[in-house]
Amino acid sequence: MKKNNMQPIDINGNEFKRAGFVLVLLAGTFLTIINQTLLVTALPKIMGDLDINAIDAQWLITSFMLISGIMIPTSAFLLNTITNRTLFFIAMGSFAIGTVICGLSTTFTTLLLGRIVQAIGSGLMIPLMQTLMFMVYPAERRGEAMGLVGIVIAFSPAIAPTVSGWIVDYYEWRYLFYILLPIVGVNILLAFFFMKNIIKLTKPKLDVFSLLLSSLGLGSLLYGISIAGNVGWQNKISWVACIIGIVIIILFSRRQFKLAQPFLELNVFKSRTFTLSTIIVAIIFMTMIGSEILLPIYTQSVKEFSALQSGLILLPGALVLGVISPIAGKLFDKYGIRKIAMIGMFILTIASLPFLFLTKETATWWIVCLYSLRMLGMGLVAMPLATAGINALPNKLISHGSAINNTVRQVFASLGSAIMVGIMSATVNNYEGIPALLKGLNNGFMSAFFLIVAAFILCFFIKSKETTDEN
Repeated sequence: MKKNNMQPIDINGNEFKRAGFVLVLLAGTFLTIINQTLLVTALPKIMGDLDINAIDAQWLITSFMLISGIMIPTSAFLLNTITNRTLFFIAMGSFAIGTVICGLSTTFTTLLLGRIVQAIGSGLMIPLMQTLMFMVYPAERRGEAMGLVGIVIAFSPAIAPTVSGWIVDYYEWRYLFYILLPIVGVNILLAFFFMKNIIKLTKPKLDVFSLLLSSLGLGSLLYGISIAGNVGWQNKISWVACIIGIVIIILFSRRQFKLAQPFLELNVFKSRTFTLSTIIVAIIFMTMIGSEILLPIYTQSVKEFSALQSGLILLPGALVLGVISPIAGKLFDKYGIRKIAMIGMFILTIASLPFLFLTKETATWWIVCLYSLRMLGMGLVAMPLATAGINALPNKLISHGSAINNTVRQVFASLGSAIMVGIMSATVNNYEGIPALLKGLNNGFMSAFFLIVAAFILCFFIKSKETTDEN
């Protein structure tokens, strides 16, 4: 809730400082999101220390993705049932407990349990943050707000491999969690002073069957995609899981339209701007996550760089993304979405094309420049589009729009890595040696390029302004 365009007010009409409120939200989200990719470069050392194979180790990442993905749709119901202050402490408390379990783990089972508990907090925190950021800023400044969100959502997973690579090169992998814990504690402490209740509760009735359908459908779909990403699409289990997940999600969707109080309000898709922006942003994140998996494979397997060196190659792009996101937000507030989306997608498309032609001799500086240019385009378009989509919804649907936006993005991000790695693997199986790997990487990047072109075309159908006056 806002009071004119000055400081926001809570549900009791009391004015409070926006800066502290936003700081706590963004810091909490940064800590939870960075864990999505924090273990990527640490898996080999974890495998050796806990005596597990690659398939078991992959579950440390897969389980986090599955649980957080399942929790995201539930956030819309919880935000209207539990005060946002209480929900924040539940999310960060769960994440803190999971971090402690991970740090103290001496077996694979306890480490996996810790990751699951962490993921519960992460799945709640991301849509909670996005919803509250929309509520605490007036409509004409939401681009600025989501520019800050863009730093967190895209920047944190981008720098995680670099940070992780440095830590595991010099310390044991448990320090990944030891370092996080005091920061999480400070953030929770600050929240006692700065976190306010700003959402009036409607306390909808819980439809248990919808909750079950949502969890089973998303869980099955994400599991199937994850299996495909790990062992390839030729695995029958991945297809069966994906088909079951899609069928259950269709049943869930049909049920929502019949309920007087839907568990998740799917009428948000009646807004063309919301629908198009959600699809385009999902495709962008799809190619981003896939590229962040393929590039380290290229730099480590073809260029023979270390994990830390590989992470450092991605770091300038992450910094560009962090710088451009708030600038893009202000440009959106001033000029609307259409122009900035077209410019951003053009840059992203042009910068993605050379990755189809990587060779062993491709200069490292050229890769750094191209990746940074891709991040520039991504930063110009991703969060402004997400902002335009949710801006087109009435306030009462913002929590549902945020939940749906994040759920779709989570599914597409997982799907992107599965498709790009799957295409790379299928190509490698038909050739031999480094030339086969290069061919596979080029084909994987080619799939990303075609997806980006499709997203670029969709941008032509977005209106520059589509907002609602409904509260």
